[in-house]
Amino acid sequence: MEKEINKCGLCGCVIHNNGGYAEPTVAGRSHRTKHHYVAERFFGRSNNRRGEIREGIFSDTELDIKPKIGEYCYDCHEELLHNPIILKTEMDKLSEIFKIIGANEDVKTESKDKLKQRIVTLKEVIRKGIDIYLSELKR
Repeated sequence: MEKEINKCGLCGCVIHNNGGYAEPTVAGRSHRTKHHYVAERFFGRSNNRRGEIREGIFSDTELDIKPKIGEYCYDCHEELLHNPIILKTEMDKLSEIFKIIGANEDVKTESKDKLKQRIVTLKEVIRKGIDIYLSELKR
């Protein structure tokens, strides 16, 4: 029986679990990682702080996410997904969007409703941008 070859869900490289995670080597960069599409802390729980429950931003059923976890290489997961480059000009535009839709905050309150609105809005901005960009590439 042939061994299944796992590939990164973004760049398509062969990923592995053979050690070297996060090392500055080809093996470290291609190490398999699991990515939660929505961070556990958004649901009020954390694998880093087992047993500690915090107020969630989303309920377990609020976001239709199936599957909940994807597999990616270290490069795509840790460098690309967790550290996106968003420059000041783009931040300023996001801030303007948040003000227009009423998701800005002058002073923090106990409620996380406006944070939730910003998270959902940023996700929508990214989705629309991807859809437009992909459509342009396919022309």
